[in-house]
Amino acid sequence: MDLKLWTDELRQLVNVDCGTGTIEGVAQVADILASMWAKEGWQCEKVDLGSAVGPGVLVTNKPHATHFDVLLIGHLDTVFPAGTVAQRPMSQDETRIYGPGSSDMKSGLLNILWAMRGMEKSDLQRLSIAVAMNPDEETGSVHSHQWLGELAERSRHVLVCEAARADGSLVNARKGLAGYELTFTGVAAHAGNDPEKGRSAVTALAHSILAINALADPERGTTLNVGVVSGGDASNIVASWAKAEVDLRFWENSEDERVNRALLDLCETGFMEGVTTTITRLNHKPAMAINAQTEALMKIVERAGEEEGVAISWKAVGGGSDANYTSALGIPTLDGFGPIGAGFHSPAEYLEIASVEPRIRLLRRVVSML
Repeated sequence: MDLKLWTDELRQLVNVDCGTGTIEGVAQVADILASMWAKEGWQCEKVDLGSAVGPGVLVTNKPHATHFDVLLIGHLDTVFPAGTVAQRPMSQDETRIYGPGSSDMKSGLLNILWAMRGMEKSDLQRLSIAVAMNPDEETGSVHSHQWLGELAERSRHVLVCEAARADGSLVNARKGLAGYELTFTGVAAHAGNDPEKGRSAVTALAHSILAINALADPERGTTLNVGVVSGGDASNIVASWAKAEVDLRFWENSEDERVNRALLDLCETGFMEGVTTTITRLNHKPAMAINAQTEALMKIVERAGEEEGVAISWKAVGGGSDANYTSALGIPTLDGFGPIGAGFHSPAEYLEIASVEPRIRLLRRVVSML
């Protein structure tokens, strides 16, 4: 393959600020990719997912197909704010490429394109292939998960092209996740003159943290993290308000149900007399679990790896992706088909240049075997 051309194309994608909330940047990345696919003769469609996010992009080799042999998924957005590209645009050394979204997941999006560019004409005639690129994965795919789910339900297999892990592993299981916001409403009072007349929302929040932490079950991999707290207006005022954001992770969807029910009950009861608590679930992804259909797809990938000389190993990871949604629908789903990378969501993000070409060959071979 022409690695220089691949790198030049990646630079076009990385050097655009496209955090989920930078809608114009997400749209620009969508335009660049749509143009690349159109030049290959694939049908491209922009998908309006609402004014809160950028567009999705749907690409297919068979525009009139009602079902797909495989759905390839990647996301257009990153976690980084506007101005990041100016501070640290894409760069590289002898072994790695750096930059915002370089491995999470601009390189994965580009590898899909390059894998399909090299497909045999007979395979493209035989197979019905769809590529879905969504604009809001980094904030939980709130606006796009229904669209992705509808596409997945029309597909026999789903391959998500997030980066392979740092050791080269692909992903066959992911923790589910849920995000919550708790709002506490108390009664303000002068902290010196009339403290007894107040009902501190901050104190209620403090009690809630202990109760929420107690819901974790480390042996089953169920964790809760109260990661953001705020409240009160001044130190000499009994706080009338407070807020907390909670992150829940779980391997088993039954644990999600248990904790969700417990959180609702705790908030209904309240954490302190005179302070009311409301809870809102901000986002949710079910766990991506292995089943018999997933194992059959894993065997195909392993055979493809043998044929291409690419070592295949598997890893279950704590972070979620769009694979969580499609797997929960019962569609055989695997993840991690992008180049090898690490340092996601940080300035240290990188991808291994040597992994680009083998991972393109692997993805192409897997699709051809479906």
